[in-house]
Amino acid sequence: MAATTDLRLLGQRVRHARRAAGMTLADVAGAVGRTPAWLSQLENGKVEPRLGQLGDLAAALGTSTSDLLEDRAPDRRAELELKLERLQGEARYASLGLPRLKASAKLPDVVLEHLVALAEALPDTADSPEVARRQRAGDRARLANIELRREMRTRGNYFEEIEQVAASMLAAVGYPGHGPINERHLTDLAAHCGFRIERVPGMPRTARSVTDQRARIIYIPRREDLTIRAARSVILHTLGHFALDHRETRDFGDYLRQRIESNYFAAAVLLPEAPSVELLEQMKEARDLSVEDLKEQFYVSYEMAAHRFTNLATRHLGIPVHFLRTDPEGVITKAYENDGIPFPTDADGGVEGERVSRQWGARQAWSTSDSFLLHYQFTETDLGEYWCVTYTETSNERTPHAITLGSTGADARWFRGGDTLRRLDARTATNTVDPDLLARWEGVAWPSAAERSHVLSALPAGGRAFTPFPGVDLLDVYRFLDRVNGRS
Repeated sequence: MAATTDLRLLGQRVRHARRAAGMTLADVAGAVGRTPAWLSQLENGKVEPRLGQLGDLAAALGTSTSDLLEDRAPDRRAELELKLERLQGEARYASLGLPRLKASAKLPDVVLEHLVALAEALPDTADSPEVARRQRAGDRARLANIELRREMRTRGNYFEEIEQVAASMLAAVGYPGHGPINERHLTDLAAHCGFRIERVPGMPRTARSVTDQRARIIYIPRREDLTIRAARSVILHTLGHFALDHRETRDFGDYLRQRIESNYFAAAVLLPEAPSVELLEQMKEARDLSVEDLKEQFYVSYEMAAHRFTNLATRHLGIPVHFLRTDPEGVITKAYENDGIPFPTDADGGVEGERVSRQWGARQAWSTSDSFLLHYQFTETDLGEYWCVTYTETSNERTPHAITLGSTGADARWFRGGDTLRRLDARTATNTVDPDLLARWEGVAWPSAAERSHVLSALPAGGRAFTPFPGVDLLDVYRFLDRVNGRS
């Protein structure tokens, strides 16, 4: 193919031809001997097919290679989507500091027309210092992460093409359709992808696994260094890259997408869609939905079970949800929502590194007497009432953290613990800081920040102002000083 081929335009033309032919991703992928995930990436401009593959695609779609390679959009909608994508890559758009907007199918044509016209009318600010700042790798990484989260929210965190790959592979190795997968299934899945698994000592500290693609061996740590449950996850994350036809990443956006997709694949194998949905539907009918039952049924961690719940809840149960992974101080390391809960965000719209309100369940759970007790709570926010369940993990294997899964207050009726009487108010108007407290200690207190595994995790993101003590909750410090000085 020509070096100047516009992969986004090619993807649009392939998608247009597929839909015109009335074919699904699985139909076309099967016809050309590829996976639905590969075809989805091609349609989104993420992979470049070889000329022979393009010919196979044209034949399967009932068109010609030259038609697929035409340098014009197949229709006005596709033309607008391509324009919006290109405009968002220009410096004048980046100077606004807005997260990237994906033109999902739900975005009306008239709105898309307005967005493109407005973006085209922006003045040229390519020499702006702010634009130069946002071109740094750190900012590009944050914006790529924000864009991916927006896409996940639009899809309800459900990736049909990856579900299909996982289901077909499980069927190929004889998974019975219920219960957790066993070690034989893992070995057979690896063989199905052309690999074998070897446990070895002396693994690099920074790698979960190492794959020798020439010898077709996946190396993982010894049994004494990696539990069976953890090993299943590591092996499947690795196999996911090969099952989903991943290639070497071109930028941080590619890297993040591959991580998300391989993680999704691992969860879809460990908690297969059909039996997981069957269990969830039974629990919903009994108004007893719980992450812990999903965890026990498939022998996975609470975090994986909670994250898998977000994959399936909206698609199969009709319940929008939110998910958080936070440290004991409430700093967010992972987050997802499609129920409208107001996560704290930085100037770019990112949430990682932000601290949730001390009234939220993710922080309140740490004050319970039993660190493994599930903490149920309703929280009133500026945007309405939300319910959540929080599980705290304090084992020696990992840094202490909390996993929170929640929904709107109206949907709490479907969950175990949805009848809790614990209610806290986290609205801005009712949680103002005592001005006398600030006056007493601002400029007086000098805390030394606790050690973190990564220094940058303590630093402010995006356009937030730098503070003298990044990563420190100064309100907690001021209250501590009040307490030791006999003011409380």
